[in-house]
Amino acid sequence: MKSGIYMLMIIAAVLTGPGVNAWGASDVLPENIYNPGKLKPVDSTLKVKIGEPAPDFSLPSVSGETVTLSDYRGNKNVVLSFVPAAWTPVCSDQWPGYNIVKMLFDENDAILLGITVDNIPTLYAWTKQMGALWFPVLSDFWPHGEVASRYGVLRSDGVSERALFVIDKEGILRAIHVADINVRPDLEWCAVELKKLSP
Repeated sequence: MKSGIYMLMIIAAVLTGPGVNAWGASDVLPENIYNPGKLKPVDSTLKVKIGEPAPDFSLPSVSGETVTLSDYRGNKNVVLSFVPAAWTPVCSDQWPGYNIVKMLFDENDAILLGITVDNIPTLYAWTKQMGALWFPVLSDFWPHGEVASRYGVLRSDGVSERALFVIDKEGILRAIHVADINVRPDLEWCAVELKKLSP
């Protein structure tokens, strides 16, 4: 079964490659997207390392609940997906793409937490346009970018990097990927890293 899911990830990565809209995004979303143009690929310095405990946090979610990272300790592996900004092209493609591979997270006893520095009303409107996302969408708006800053992925212009952090059930960082902000991370990366956490 795991090899089947792994193959699904590779197929999904091909089907949602650069320039291809992610499945599940609203048809009206593209006309509401702001294109910031080409940005400096990475503009921050990591403050965390693999093998260290992941900094804990509590953030408000679009659903109205507060999500605390440490609540998953002992229960779930966690993938943090920081994205720079709502209503931008790559971010609007990246998150709906995770809908394709929800089974991968389920199979590896993992949850995805989406994080951006946008405020809740902005995230509410944006996620409505993208369509239903299966994972919590969290606002790191105030204090502005505090969580992104603690992880070392807050850029000098106040948005976060496009970054992924894999955290095991003990709350330890097991993988980090800070991507070029202009490019959606390959879905296969999550598949490979989550598989490493399976017994």
